[in-house]
Amino acid sequence: MYEKRLICLANSRKPPSGRCIAGKEYNGQAFGEWIRPVSARATHEVSEEERRYDGGGKAKLLDIVSIPLLNHSPELHQTENHTLDDGYYWTKQGIATWQQILDAEDDFDPNFWAAAQSTRHGRNDKVPEAQLQNLGSSLKLILVKSLTVIVQTEAGYDGAPGRRRVRARFRYEGTNYQLSLTDPALEDKYLQEGNGEYQISDAALCISVVEKWNGYAFRVVASVIVEDDCEG
Repeated sequence: MYEKRLICLANSRKPPSGRCIAGKEYNGQAFGEWIRPVSARATHEVSEEERRYDGGGKAKLLDIVSIPLLNHSPELHQTENHTLDDGYYWTKQGIATWQQILDAEDDFDPNFWAAAQSTRHGRNDKVPEAQLQNLGSSLKLILVKSLTVIVQTEAGYDGAPGRRRVRARFRYEGTNYQLSLTDPALEDKYLQEGNGEYQISDAALCISVVEKWNGYAFRVVASVIVEDDCEG
């Protein structure tokens, strides 16, 4: 067993009933590599119990947290995966400041942001399996001046009933993106609003390329962070 101390930059929903947790190693002064703790189950999601603290509560977005791990377990483009040790509690060590979020921004990586296909309701959100090996990673933190949150009813896949969905539209390095928003707190917030478009200024976005499914992996916005969310 070994431990990694990181700032949690993603705490998004992951089927069937868990979370995708990810963050960057942080030693108190500088950032290191991305870490995604995953369960040993085939679906890799982190359960509610597995992200629990000894003193109560569960790991949340922006927590500075120490996580017990068993081994590095990369899978295709998800090079950041480490299998968690579910015999130990996680330890909260603080909450991130906005300056720490700004310092954690990733440089532009043309391999990660290579042109992708688009789904019916998305844009540049669908990466073919043959392209995944070239990504080099599956997680990036970027800063955008303007983000549009879109709430709309979308037809279901392969004839499934339509459902209201939340997407994020932004422009980055000259390219437009429209990705599914899988941050559960923001999903809940905006699904309580009417269908429409909502603006957010000066946001940090954690972009994740999820596991391969039916020959593709999809880019999603796993979290949206603004200064008011952070520790004073």
